[in-house]
Amino acid sequence: MPHWVDACAAEDIETEDLIRYDHPDGRTFAIYRSPEDEFHCTDGLCTHEFVHLADGLVQGCLIECPMHNGVFDYRTGKAKRAPAYEDLKTYQTKVENGRVLIEI
Repeated sequence: MPHWVDACAAEDIETEDLIRYDHPDGRTFAIYRSPEDEFHCTDGLCTHEFVHLADGLVQGCLIECPMHNGVFDYRTGKAKRAPAYEDLKTYQTKVENGRVLIEI
C-alpha cells in the first residue's frame, strides 16, 4: 500500500536541479525542482546502465544521465534520447511545512 515519505527539505533542492534520496528499504530516488518551482520524483537509477541520475545534468524538465547521456523528461519519466529507451517510474510529490514528501 502506498504511503508518503518525508524525503528532504524543499530548500535542499535548487531550482532546475535534483538531489538523491535513499530510502531505508534500499530503494533510491531522484527528486527534482522544476523551473516552475514544482517538485517531481523518479527512480534514481538510469534504466540503461543503472547509474544514479543525481550526478546528471538538469536542463528545464530534462535529466541527462551522467554516463551515456540518455535523457528523460522527469515530469513523466519518458525516455527522450538513446541509449535510454525504457521510461523511468515516477512518484507523486507534495510539499508540507517546507518538506518534500514522496508517495512510494
